[in-house]
Amino acid sequence: MVTAPALLTDARRARHIAEQVPDPELPMLTLADLGVLRDIEVTRDGTVVASLTPTYSGCPAMAEMRADVAARLRDAGYARVEIRTVLAPPWTSDWITPAGRRKLAEHGIAPPGAAPRRAAGPVPLVLSATRRSLACPRCRSTDTEETSRFAATSCKALWRCLACREPFEYVKEI
Repeated sequence: MVTAPALLTDARRARHIAEQVPDPELPMLTLADLGVLRDIEVTRDGTVVASLTPTYSGCPAMAEMRADVAARLRDAGYARVEIRTVLAPPWTSDWITPAGRRKLAEHGIAPPGAAPRRAAGPVPLVLSATRRSLACPRCRSTDTEETSRFAATSCKALWRCLACREPFEYVKEI
């Protein structure tokens, strides 16, 4: 059995290791930057339990995230590793850290604004297009247009800056 102080030290070390794992779809971000690494704990028998929340249900990158976190922890010497998927509360783009937002912009991807606030209950169906102003991550102009609602992943959209003429991706608010 592991003592309480040892558990705390192991949990801090394990968290530090897991926080360094890059996101497979946005490799400039770590899972901590993205906000999907929810918790790290060490049980009394020494098992490291990492909790991850997917950015949306059906996220194809979750299997790789789980495998990458488990591999990094095992490579660091943790023999028993368990990865849990936590669905509640659901992930929101508000969980992206300030450092994560800065890294997205530095890599030419427009970071999300604040996630929409809704009352509890059914999600309203909106059939009309919504027009938004989005700043280009390269030149900061707001003279931009959406070219595709979906990009390489469902959580991003494609935009174009009409000022500098450069295309860019945008991480959608969720």
